[in-house]
Amino acid sequence: MVLPWEPLHNPWVQLILSIPVYTVGLWFFGRSAYHSLKGGVPNMDVLIFIGAAASLFYSVYGTLAFAGTHEVHLYLFYETGASIICFVLLGNLLEKRSIKKTTSALHAITALQVKTALLIVDHNGHAHQEEVTVDSLKKGDILQVNTGSKIPIDSVVTKGAAECDESLLTGESLPVSKKTGDKVIGGTVILNGNLQVRVESLLKESVLCQIIEMVKKAQGSKPQIQKLGDRVSAIFVPIVLLIALITFLFSYFYLDLGSAQSMLRAVAVLVISCPCAMGLATPTAIMVGIGKAARRGIIIKGGEVLENFAKSKTILFDKTGTLTTGEFEFGGLNIREGDEQELKNLIYHLESHSSHPIAKSLVQQKADWNTKPLSFVSTREIKGTGMEALLANGTRVLFGSAQIAPNMDKNDDLFLLLNQKLAASIKIKDTLKYGATELIVYLKDENFETILLSGDKQQKVDQLQNVLKLSHAFAEQMPAQKLQYIESRLGGTPLVMVGDGINDAPALSKVSVGISFSKATDIATQAANLVLMRHDISAIEEAHIISKQTYKTIKQNLFWAFFYNVLCIPLAAAGFLHPMLGALSMALSDVVVIGNSLLLGIKKVKSSRNLL
Repeated sequence: MVLPWEPLHNPWVQLILSIPVYTVGLWFFGRSAYHSLKGGVPNMDVLIFIGAAASLFYSVYGTLAFAGTHEVHLYLFYETGASIICFVLLGNLLEKRSIKKTTSALHAITALQVKTALLIVDHNGHAHQEEVTVDSLKKGDILQVNTGSKIPIDSVVTKGAAECDESLLTGESLPVSKKTGDKVIGGTVILNGNLQVRVESLLKESVLCQIIEMVKKAQGSKPQIQKLGDRVSAIFVPIVLLIALITFLFSYFYLDLGSAQSMLRAVAVLVISCPCAMGLATPTAIMVGIGKAARRGIIIKGGEVLENFAKSKTILFDKTGTLTTGEFEFGGLNIREGDEQELKNLIYHLESHSSHPIAKSLVQQKADWNTKPLSFVSTREIKGTGMEALLANGTRVLFGSAQIAPNMDKNDDLFLLLNQKLAASIKIKDTLKYGATELIVYLKDENFETILLSGDKQQKVDQLQNVLKLSHAFAEQMPAQKLQYIESRLGGTPLVMVGDGINDAPALSKVSVGISFSKATDIATQAANLVLMRHDISAIEEAHIISKQTYKTIKQNLFWAFFYNVLCIPLAAAGFLHPMLGALSMALSDVVVIGNSLLLGIKKVKSSRNLL
């Protein structure tokens, strides 16, 4: 026999059936509400807790005061409060499941981490392989990696050749050839070939671990637009409580609707006003935007970076290694005084201590200059200028740009001074980086002011300016001068700076958005808050497009959240929305906001070079 409905109308039966729901709901929302009030910023759960608690206590009062009378049913809101709790908890469940989807890029990167590795162990002259955990590896360990396997950790190839897929880390879709002496990144897949590699870093120091940590921190950060939403929510909750109180008093005393209907309207206002969608509007979009960028090899170190890049209209560039390749062609050594082989050997060993792109290119191209070992008493890199060293015989050596030789002939580009006396000079030629022209065209179309701040000579800067047609170009800029110029431009729209050398680090730290390449110096990548994993300047265009898309999505989400509350609060106060419908519509508003954020992940990034 089917259970009759009559017992469900009994107040005590309703109370007993609703107690488990109220216990879970009031504990869940009450704890959150308490912590938010304790912190001085009431959150959305305050409204849910008060609405559900008001329904419960009002119903319990009616059950006790009017037990056995027909009036008791005017005070029963057990099912209303229980339904509110169920609907909101359902909304939270949908929210959490959706947010898992927004972090898919982070999960994909995390999945690249390898748990075990094949360690080559030599026992009494007989080498064999042992499977060990990656976190137990030490620098210098030799590993075997075969076709189809992932590189366990950042290493250097010691034997073999292979094609590697680095797309999930760098965004580069084409396989990368690796041979003896090349560096390989942990987590990249060997498509074909077999390698023996030497471990170069501990697990926590690896590129993959650093990327994961940067993405985690970035997705948890708050841009200014979300901070605005938080401030609005902090003011919004007390105002809603006041509106609910006014609704009850107005309905009871002026409209004479009775306590039951008056309470129903007040509870509806509390529930319908819960700004869940407002709280989700920004973080969901940020998670999707940062994840989308990470899949393209663009690491963004915070939601505020996305907002600032989207709002900026001024971008500054360093020249060497940024707009130009940083791979230089060197002319012959112009000897002024001294033995040619001795001077070449001196320059080679001095430049091997430098991290500047020019120095790296010289050491790579002029390996034949290394004729015999040479050590220095001390070496020092002078930012934006060159290298200084002291020889054992007391000779002071300077090698660098024209700044070290202000009173000498400037036909050449690099100068070697021994005890302040010119000994030799070299002419160099830098080439424009592929995609630089298209990037500048895109930025101009986006109404950016493009500015070049270069430490290079005026002649070379003018040559670059004639090709790219930048808004402004400044030559022979020392790091302090670059910083001074940036400080003079602060206070307007956010500034963006692109650089890759040690001398760029102060400027990258000062601007709103500092952009550097992963192959740049460690100091530059640490100072930057947007790092390009692939050495492709078109990634700057992609990063800007993703920033604009994310910022637009955040604004759309916030508009919907505010529009929903502005529309529904009057309806609830006027009695047109039952609290249960209010709770359901609130859950649906969360789904709308999260769905709009997820759409961001599938929007196309239309590059001017049609790369995507």
